[in-house]
Amino acid sequence: MQPTTLTLNNRDRAILHAVIAGRCRIAGHALLVDGVHCADQFLADRLTQAGLITTAEPVRLTPSAHQLLRAA
Repeated sequence: MQPTTLTLNNRDRAILHAVIAGRCRIAGHALLVDGVHCADQFLADRLTQAGLITTAEPVRLTPSAHQLLRAA
């Protein structure tokens, strides 16, 4: 999936903003926000496959994610 065709929902935007704030990390395939597992178990994989976040620590937004947030 190309980031330019991705439609962000409110949860996606909230998670991307949490990544910007340094509040997220990846544990296996799970995304933790403030040390708590995200309720959407597929979110980290979806955002990674869409090219919006990195899975290396610390989790960071890609340039594509920054572009999408600016456009929204």
